[in-house]
Amino acid sequence: MKLVVGLGNPGSQYSGTRHNVGFDVITELAQRWQAGKPQLKFQAEIREAIFPSGKVFLVAPMTYMNRSGESVQQIARFYQVASEDVAVVCDDINLPLGRLRWRAGGSSGGQKGLADILQRLGTEKVPRLRLGVGRPPGGMDSAAWVLARFRAEDRSEAEMMVKLAADSMECWIAEGLAVAMNRFNRSSED
Repeated sequence: MKLVVGLGNPGSQYSGTRHNVGFDVITELAQRWQAGKPQLKFQAEIREAIFPSGKVFLVAPMTYMNRSGESVQQIARFYQVASEDVAVVCDDINLPLGRLRWRAGGSSGGQKGLADILQRLGTEKVPRLRLGVGRPPGGMDSAAWVLARFRAEDRSEAEMMVKLAADSMECWIAEGLAVAMNRFNRSSED
């Protein structure tokens, strides 16, 4: 059993923002897999899909970004999912728009939703897929940047990134982390 956790903030005012790209990947996967309507359990919207390798739960915590770990901890405990089988999808301002980066573990890199998950699961050994949303322009505040919607000229690139992230998540499920890292951790110039 695996959990795919997309990070974001609930509510229509956050839809389409850089901070919600994790939710966008969950939506893309749910559509691809025809996962149906989500159930609200464990402070999250959860959809279930069946693969040859087992069940996969698509999880969108409804606790707001900085408290995402509350939901993930409850789900992982209830279903007895090992931290290595929890993949977190989140935004990253330190990556250029459109760039993906898988990691097997490590620190949160300042991403507060990921930090809360790592703290509540008690380990940094949680696979994560970071989606590049770019750095804020000029002196713009980072929080304001990630809570803003993509600019018109960036929307196409953001949509392609979400589809590529969904492809990479399917690769992680079917072929494992090493293959996903080798295939998708490339610069946009590759």
